[in-house]
Amino acid sequence: MTCKGICSRYKAQKPVGTGRYASGQRRCQICEIFINWEGLWCPCCGYRLRTKPRNLKYKAKLRARVEADAASLKAQTVEAPQVATVAASSSDFVKTTLETAVAEGWTKTKTVEELRKSEERMTIKKARDLVKEAFDAKSEPIAIKA
Repeated sequence: MTCKGICSRYKAQKPVGTGRYASGQRRCQICEIFINWEGLWCPCCGYRLRTKPRNLKYKAKLRARVEADAASLKAQTVEAPQVATVAASSSDFVKTTLETAVAEGWTKTKTVEELRKSEERMTIKKARDLVKEAFDAKSEPIAIKA
């Protein structure tokens, strides 16, 4: 595979203040050029584009940059505490679904899928936690008083 000159249309300028890979640029080893391209393969020669640096020093810089970006995003998105104020019809749906699941012996996976269909758009984790509580309560042994 050889360079056909198509890549010159996508040639990327060196960013100021950040690294090339951190800014989303990719490198083609055949064309020997950094390009702005979203694909995995070079549009010019069809060779796989490099998305990470090979040098250990630049790998560490990129890793630190990504972690710093993730930390700043996490700080920006302040999570509100989850409050159990759910619409009555939605919570009734959850309650009846859990009761039905335990009574009819549904699998936990099926129960989670049914809970996800509720109007409240429940997350998988929250649905799994509710299912675990319901199924664990069912399987607790009954204390016999002697």
